[in-house]
Amino acid sequence: MKITYYGHATVLFDMDGVNVLIDPFLTSNPHTDVDPATVPADYILLTHAHFDHIEDVELIANKTGATIVATHELATYYEKKGFSVHGMNICGGNAFPFGRVTMTQAFHSSSLDMGDTPVYMGMPGGFIIETNSLTVYHAGDTALFSDMKLYGERFEIDVAFLPIGDNFTMGPTDALDAAHWLQAKRVVPIHFDTFPPIKQDARAFCDQLHQRGLLIEPNATIEI
Repeated sequence: MKITYYGHATVLFDMDGVNVLIDPFLTSNPHTDVDPATVPADYILLTHAHFDHIEDVELIANKTGATIVATHELATYYEKKGFSVHGMNICGGNAFPFGRVTMTQAFHSSSLDMGDTPVYMGMPGGFIIETNSLTVYHAGDTALFSDMKLYGERFEIDVAFLPIGDNFTMGPTDALDAAHWLQAKRVVPIHFDTFPPIKQDARAFCDQLHQRGLLIEPNATIEI
């Protein structure tokens, strides 16, 4: 599996030739200058509807024909705009060509800005993706919650992507607890440094995880 991290919460997985993109925020993302039109995607997984997680969904889906996977409300929104979608909901799972996806809960919010009023777009979530060789967990934007212990017991997680920015999500202290509960073999910090309120020392966070902390620089690709 090849993993490309573009900064913030945007992660691209190449799973045996199937490209799975999570939360495409590229055009306004200060961590990358990649052209969204060049990013491959067969599936686009969305944790929630906030702008900094869906900014380039339509551009990329138009270019690639990718299927958008999201909560029922958000999937329906894109379906009515003519996109290929697969709706899910919290704790539901589905087998895709690249592996099984389970949508996990996340303690956050989810809305689209439409004019002067934010419109509710279902519950926020995260994703556990099980392939033939690896299991990855993208927590989305979330606070710490005790069911992460259950995820750690039920799944053998190879890589967990956890927000550490604080203010809008859990911060480093809670993310360390999450990493412990999940028992993930590797933990990648995400959702930090993009805006002043979420400035964090990601390297210090990784150091506290000893050999399990994995700091991926924006625009870097690693293979595991």
